Amino acid sequence: MFGNYLIGLREGLEASLVVCILIAYLVKTDRRDALKPIWIGIGVAVGVALAFGAGLEFGSQELTFEAQEALGGSLSILAVGLVTWMVFWMRRTARHLKSELHGRLDAALQMGTGALVATAFLAVGREGLETALFVWASVRASSDGTYAPLTGVLLGLLTAVLLGWLFYRGALKINLAKFFTWTGGMLVVVAAGVLAYGMHDLQEARFVGGLENKAFDISATIPPDSWYGTLLKGVFNFQPDPTVLQVTVWALYLIPTLALFLAPVGFGRPVRVEEQKATDEKAEAGDGGRGDDGAGADGERVRDGARRAGARSGGDEV
Repeated sequence: MFGNYLIGLREGLEASLVVCILIAYLVKTDRRDALKPIWIGIGVAVGVALAFGAGLEFGSQELTFEAQEALGGSLSILAVGLVTWMVFWMRRTARHLKSELHGRLDAALQMGTGALVATAFLAVGREGLETALFVWASVRASSDGTYAPLTGVLLGLLTAVLLGWLFYRGALKINLAKFFTWTGGMLVVVAAGVLAYGMHDLQEARFVGGLENKAFDISATIPPDSWYGTLLKGVFNFQPDPTVLQVTVWALYLIPTLALFLAPVGFGRPVRVEEQKATDEKAEAGDGGRGDDGAGADGERVRDGARRAGARSGGDEV
């Protein structure tokens, strides 16, 4: 249940933040007349996401067992790919998200009502479709015959809506960069479990071999129907008797993905900073060599010219 709660919280909070940014910008710029098209776009996006999730759930029930497993496994792998891209994208662009949305909204305001609806729909709809697909795959992977996985997702979404409202009202402030880093890391762990389960589905569909080749079997130590077995399955999609292929895929995904995700963002940036400093120092040295008479406007022109030409000349000439 916790894993599904985390999915609902993480995905829902991203969508809530997008909505808050759009609404707050329109209110701040005194464009309340544009709020209605924005809410229409948001409503359509939510409706499409719900319809997509319902189509996955009820549409798959009409298939044969092998077809269900093949579809479930394929969509689980697709969901893991999308959520992996999403956590890396959010980690890289979270600090620029507000300015990016403001730019899109400014352009939409000039184009008219239809553009506003489309902007809100695209901004929220992408999050909604990703959430529907990953939630369906995760709930299917951690399902224990109860409504606990779905309840976890709903509680996560409700928490995200509440947090979004508190952000908008200014009643809550948290470090979003750290929040998305920690939840993103945990989501990668959950995604690894979904990926392993998806591979198991493909094995059961006879699409991939190795179903009988077990890596280990600790069902006697951790019974699947025990409270701790249920907890491990709900949080990590843990299976006490995985196949060799499941364990291999799980490790090959989790270890490098988590390492890359937790690596410092923009680790190559200090090199460019040092190059810029060197260019500025050369510009200042050239300015000082002519004496104090030209230290005013001429020095500023030299430094500006060095900054513009630094990429072309490498700073060798000032």
